[in-house]
Amino acid sequence: MPSKLDLSKQSIQVTNILHNASPAQLYEEALRNENGSAISSEGALIVSSGERTGRSPKDKRIVEYSGSSSDIWWGDINIKLQPDVFKINRERAFDYLNTCSKLYLVDGFAGWDPKHRIKIRVVCSRAYHALFMHNMLIRPTEQELAEFGEPDFTIYNAGRFPANRYTREMTSKTSVDLSFEDKQLVILGTEYAGEMKKGVFTLMNYLMPKRGVLSMHCSATTGTQREGDVSLYFGLSGTGKTTLSADPKRKLIGDDEHGWSDEGIFNIEGGCYAKCINLSAEKEPEIFKAIRFGTVLENVRFHETTRVVDFDDSSITENTRASYPIEYIPQAKMPCTAGHPRNIIFLTCDAFGVLPPVSELTAEQAMYHFVSGYTAKVAGTEMGVTEPQATFSACFGAAFMVWHPRKYAELLSEKIRKFGSRVWLVNTGWTGGPYGVGQRIPLKYTRAIVDAIHDGHLLESSRVEDKVFGFQVPTACPGVPSEMLSPRQTWTDPAAYDRQAMKLEGMFQENYKKFQPGT
Repeated sequence: MPSKLDLSKQSIQVTNILHNASPAQLYEEALRNENGSAISSEGALIVSSGERTGRSPKDKRIVEYSGSSSDIWWGDINIKLQPDVFKINRERAFDYLNTCSKLYLVDGFAGWDPKHRIKIRVVCSRAYHALFMHNMLIRPTEQELAEFGEPDFTIYNAGRFPANRYTREMTSKTSVDLSFEDKQLVILGTEYAGEMKKGVFTLMNYLMPKRGVLSMHCSATTGTQREGDVSLYFGLSGTGKTTLSADPKRKLIGDDEHGWSDEGIFNIEGGCYAKCINLSAEKEPEIFKAIRFGTVLENVRFHETTRVVDFDDSSITENTRASYPIEYIPQAKMPCTAGHPRNIIFLTCDAFGVLPPVSELTAEQAMYHFVSGYTAKVAGTEMGVTEPQATFSACFGAAFMVWHPRKYAELLSEKIRKFGSRVWLVNTGWTGGPYGVGQRIPLKYTRAIVDAIHDGHLLESSRVEDKVFGFQVPTACPGVPSEMLSPRQTWTDPAAYDRQAMKLEGMFQENYKKFQPGT
């Protein structure tokens, strides 16, 4: 049925609007109107995002208004857009949406904590985008939907229509424009659904710190044996965040975006957006089982006759994705809220072979490593890369942070001290030497370390201080060879270890200069 909602204030006069359509309706719409859409053998909706199969960070803009300009850490991540150019792009999006015979409208919430949740409205021209946001936002009850009223923030997704490359401040036919004052996100020239998800996260990263809430790019779990046994997992791609947080002994609060208020932890999202390249029932059974009716499979290859998906096929992109409601995970904690974290785990894949498999950080060290957001690329992954390369992403999610990273780090430090959280640095990378010489720390040892964090064994272990980085390194952990806990002992040439450690420590210091006062 067409919606009775009046969008004329936004200059959109299309009357045929499907408002909060069911997944079944959106399946039918996608299969009827979107070329290449299909249903997998598991019942998931297979779709294509077109030319763009990942985010376009260089085309993301934040509108510069006097009210918010002083809050924003301007630079290569938060790129300025002038208000008049935003209006041009928005008008272009409206002109396109008004040519569509049908639009889809989704109302939902960001933030499981009712005290901090934000009302989000999505207006889009693709059924797949509507189903994606139906999954990723928190779905209102019938009563909440009836009482929804005006949204706090609106996404206008006109991604099938390009930006005008000759408009001032445009760098391509793609433009993703976020305006805090207009309370709008306008998307042109990209059909990649992840732009909407991360646009909402960027909004929350701006709004939540104003309320004293720390917004975080992390996963979160809670134990089933002890009350208040909450853990946060921070880590960049390849560090093991998804694998380690998918723990059958624990309940999943969320896999990607969270807030930490004075009441505790809450998931920002209503769903998961999991990478599914090389996915298998053996390696990641919970994600594999979540691929069923209601799930969106993005940019995957499948057998035309059997509709069986080939998760190992990366011919379209390595960034194949599955979007599904969080309740599709059997171990999901509903509602997705919990108390304050007992443990915070920073995951890093150190390809230099320098960092210990586990160490405990003070609040000051936690701020330093949080701002640093370190991991390393391995040699051979790119042309000309012959040795490990350090990668730093502030707050383990620099691409989505709006304020200066110190703002988030100070909030983290404040909450660690206030609520007594323990902070651990867990290295899932190399031991016995750098990549190409040493070996990757076995997953079974990393799992044993995380288990020992959760059950308290590491708190009882004696410690030694790392002479280069200064953190406390446990000397014993159940299920892990004691010699592996001291990385210097695993190198055949201790002097070579010392040189490598000083080299990495120098990289940390050089990176940290960017975050000193006045920068």
